[in-house]
Amino acid sequence: MSSVSTGSEQPRELQEHPPCEPESPEPESQSEVFARLGKLALIGGGKMGEALIAGLVQGAALDPGALVVAEPNEERRAWLSSSYGVACVADAALIPQAQTALFAVKPQAFKQVAAHLAAATAFAPERVISIAAGITTAKIAEFFPSAQIVRVMPNAPLVASAGMSVVAVGAHTQRSEGDLVVALFALMGEALLLPEEHINAATALSGSGPAYFALLTEELARAGERVGLTREESEKLALQTLIGTAQQLQLTKESPEELRSAVTSPGGTTQAALESFAASGFGEVVERAVKAACHRAGELA
Repeated sequence: MSSVSTGSEQPRELQEHPPCEPESPEPESQSEVFARLGKLALIGGGKMGEALIAGLVQGAALDPGALVVAEPNEERRAWLSSSYGVACVADAALIPQAQTALFAVKPQAFKQVAAHLAAATAFAPERVISIAAGITTAKIAEFFPSAQIVRVMPNAPLVASAGMSVVAVGAHTQRSEGDLVVALFALMGEALLLPEEHINAATALSGSGPAYFALLTEELARAGERVGLTREESEKLALQTLIGTAQQLQLTKESPEELRSAVTSPGGTTQAALESFAASGFGEVVERAVKAACHRAGELA
């Protein structure tokens, strides 16, 4: 019988290589972060692009005038402009004097888009930030060799200012640039600076993680229906239980193991459920899923 995985234990390589400690102080204020970033060009107005726009404009109170979005789809441009008050163009090459370029395009499209912009003489950002999964800082630097290169793996809850973002700097990028980007994404939730070799592992955990929790919510709701609840009742119970448990862990600083133990009475209902999870190989299922996501992140490079 396998043990129940709580998801709190880090892979061995992450335990042996702790997160980088900042060598320089983070910017002291939100306004300083935005001032250092300068004019921001966001390349890509899809789902993650919109999550970034919402997180920056609505959550972090960025002046929409400091952000220009490049999005080829005309309907998306109209939607983003009307919803968030940002300027939109069809081609990022049309954005002059952007100090910071933030790529929010799909990994499969990154090389084509980057090659196009690298050939545009008017497009010469001081720093390039990319959230494209699997695209390394070395690959980004091939297109923008003079820029400071920072790679980020955020997740979808950025749209609710509750994101988890992992940041890594390129080999020839100043550490202060990593601190700046950590401070930027921390305005939309939490952010952590890690060595780049750990980005794929973090992608598998937090980048893809919202889908795992959404799936768990779905399955809990379906199970609730099967034991007599309505769909609406089941979804509300499942969702609030997940939200409340996460908030409890943050507030009390209890470990997941401690909370699980506190909720589990010997011979009670929770123990019966946990034993069923264990008998079904729940820990192995989670591990295989995370490893599959990590492997795919490497393939996308």
